[in-house]
Amino acid sequence: MFGVMFLISGATPSSDPERPSALDWILSAAGLGCGVFLAVNAEELLTRIPQLDELSGWAMGVGTVIVLLTLEATRRATGLGLLIVVLLFMAYNLLGHRLDGVIGHGYISVADFVEITVFTTNGVFGVPVRVAASYAFLFVLFGTLLSRTGGGEFFFNFAAALNGRRVGGPAKIAVISSGFYGMLSGSSVSDVVTTGSITIPMMRRMGYSSVFAAATEVSASTGGSLMPPVMGAAAFVMVEYTGIDYSRIALAALIPALLYYLAVYAQVHLRALRYGLGGMPADQIPTFRKTMADGWVFVIPLGVLVAALVAEYTPTYVALFGSAAVLVVSALRYRKSGLTLGLIYDVLAETTWRVIAVAGACAAAGMVIGGLTLTGLAQKFAHLIYGLTDSSLLPTLLIAAGLTLVLGLGMPTVSAYILAAVLVGPVLNELGVNILAAHMFILYFAVLSAITPPVAVAAYAAAAIADDNPLAISVAAVRLAIVAFVIPFAFVYGPELLLVGTALEIVFATATAVAGIVLLAIAVEGFLKRPLGVPSRLLFAAGGACFIFPSWHSALAGIAILLLIGVYTLARPKKRDAA
Repeated sequence: MFGVMFLISGATPSSDPERPSALDWILSAAGLGCGVFLAVNAEELLTRIPQLDELSGWAMGVGTVIVLLTLEATRRATGLGLLIVVLLFMAYNLLGHRLDGVIGHGYISVADFVEITVFTTNGVFGVPVRVAASYAFLFVLFGTLLSRTGGGEFFFNFAAALNGRRVGGPAKIAVISSGFYGMLSGSSVSDVVTTGSITIPMMRRMGYSSVFAAATEVSASTGGSLMPPVMGAAAFVMVEYTGIDYSRIALAALIPALLYYLAVYAQVHLRALRYGLGGMPADQIPTFRKTMADGWVFVIPLGVLVAALVAEYTPTYVALFGSAAVLVVSALRYRKSGLTLGLIYDVLAETTWRVIAVAGACAAAGMVIGGLTLTGLAQKFAHLIYGLTDSSLLPTLLIAAGLTLVLGLGMPTVSAYILAAVLVGPVLNELGVNILAAHMFILYFAVLSAITPPVAVAAYAAAAIADDNPLAISVAAVRLAIVAFVIPFAFVYGPELLLVGTALEIVFATATAVAGIVLLAIAVEGFLKRPLGVPSRLLFAAGGACFIFPSWHSALAGIAILLLIGVYTLARPKKRDAA
């Protein structure tokens, strides 16, 4: 990884990635040298007993260099946010013996830290890096290949044909096309850059404000990491941490992901109605028939992917089958897909570039995990949470959500998920939360951290396209997706939304959740045929809260509130509620 990382990622924003500096070459050579040393001495390093068999001076030197290279790779790949977190944990590991109370720990020498971090599977070369180098690479390859051979254009045209003429058409196209592209990329930033380069300028040409256009794209793109079948690298890490098959995780993620996009779509629709945002000009909308005639074959690779998941193949085979299907489809439509050796080379290069950044973040997260193993901080953190919440589920969920959002500020989703899973995952399990629901809850908020101010990485990506303030975009995106922040609580209290339960229970939970999301969207936007006042909005919010948590009792309460709304609001269509 290091051999490539330092040659394609400059030391500063002004560095030219096409012309690596002398320092870049030195760091790349150092990384390759460390790799050669590990390969030559692999048998000895694998058979030794950590902290019993002493490391040689050469091994200790190589380990130290790997730690330093990982820190620099983290800075280049993800910025200062994750680097600061890693350095804080390193300082705690090496200096925590000076602290008193429950957070203090025994003395840890630099040699012990380097040994655990580099020469065990609890550090740099732990689960996160292994997942990035295997599952994540293959699924990113599938998504990149499908997009570059015409799949991305097909899904955009499909969304335009369905919604281009409707009220708020361009914004709805952004929501649907971003959801489709998210199925392939599993990355919010990649989704913003790819689809946003088309949808944001299109919305601005239609008279939409730059902040609203960018916020729509950001809120829609963020859900890409939640949308099966590909999802993101964090989902593959979840496979390793939970022991649950990827096919089960992908299927469980389907209903919450669709609910996420329903929430964003509903708010975009209501906003468009309120402000009279029009659709696209008819001459710019592709016909549904032509769109399907030109690109229906791109549904085949997704079908192959889903079939492989249902057949419970390993993630490696699932990704390989999907990529093979893309190649076959592209070969059959050679003239339109432009499939050449040059294109395949570009796809492999783009995939490597995208995975390198993920691998750097995973290596840094591995360093933190190694430190947590040494100090036992995860168990101490659980003790602290129990003390704060008195072992109550809702306060614990609120702390878990807030911590995950904070950990995700300026960091990749996979890093935020890993750190939160180690710190609060065991706490949720101890409180009786289903392991799948607990880790999906953490993953959901790790994904949502990409739009949460003040450091919303997806908003910064959109700001460059919209030429507007990233903080304003982030705040607007959170408002557009605010209902989605409730969904993780819904599937913790009602795991039927994760396909846990009987068919009747799953259908009932999904139906009530849909009703709850629509009502909450109305409450947030304050509009239903006409502007709503505070009393009506509070009633809609209360009704939505009753419906979104699956229970016959709460559903009956929601129905009663709907009847009250009908009497109080809808029965007086000519009068506006007093604000």
